[in-house]
Amino acid sequence: MRALRILLIVVVILGGLFVIADRVVVDFAEDEAADRLRSTENLPSTPDVSINGFPFLTQVAGGELDDVEIGIDDYEASTSDGGEKIRIDHLRANMKGVEFSGDYSSATAATATGTATVGYDELMKATKSEPTDIAPGITARVVGLSDGGDGKIKVSLRATVLGVEVPEPVEVLSSVTVKDNDVEVVADGLPEIGGKQFAESRIRAITDFQQTIDELPGGIELDKVEAAQDGVEITVKGSNVELAG
Repeated sequence: MRALRILLIVVVILGGLFVIADRVVVDFAEDEAADRLRSTENLPSTPDVSINGFPFLTQVAGGELDDVEIGIDDYEASTSDGGEKIRIDHLRANMKGVEFSGDYSSATAATATGTATVGYDELMKATKSEPTDIAPGITARVVGLSDGGDGKIKVSLRATVLGVEVPEPVEVLSSVTVKDNDVEVVADGLPEIGGKQFAESRIRAITDFQQTIDELPGGIELDKVEAAQDGVEITVKGSNVELAG
């Protein structure tokens, strides 16, 4: 019995040491992966990388990680306007089936899902900054975007009639959707300006707009979008996502 107790104690101690070693190695791997991602994606700060699943060492031995989570703040994505950038406040991605090369210089995730949050101030970059003519002597422009409730965006317009600015903004609820790499905002109805209706094409030239969000890390793409309190929340997805290299 004494020998059995000693054996059990040894097993417990060895098991504890294995767990400690496993956690130390995974912490080091997370730091290295975060540094590599910052370098390859030219990020302004080091992202958060979490390698889930236990034990880590056996996953490494098998050449594939089950689950990796990545968090990036203030990511600058490309748009369709050449050098223009759009800031993503929070980008979160969950990677499944992450395989890495023999020298650990690159890794590829079989699938990826996540979310991206773009503030309304950033989305405003896609609207026309200068007043647009909607009728002789009448102009309008978008002056603000906000949460309209029920997944809608509230688009606020400021109109000018014969050089005099209308005191109260004109507001219209708009739907937001994703098409390819574009976030599209389309008014649900046409607002009256100064108590009058105007040609639909002229109004929509102001209220409706789209913003391209391209070149996300690893080639992940836009999937769905919904208006929220502080901006639009975008669901992203991808397959064969390159994490490094």
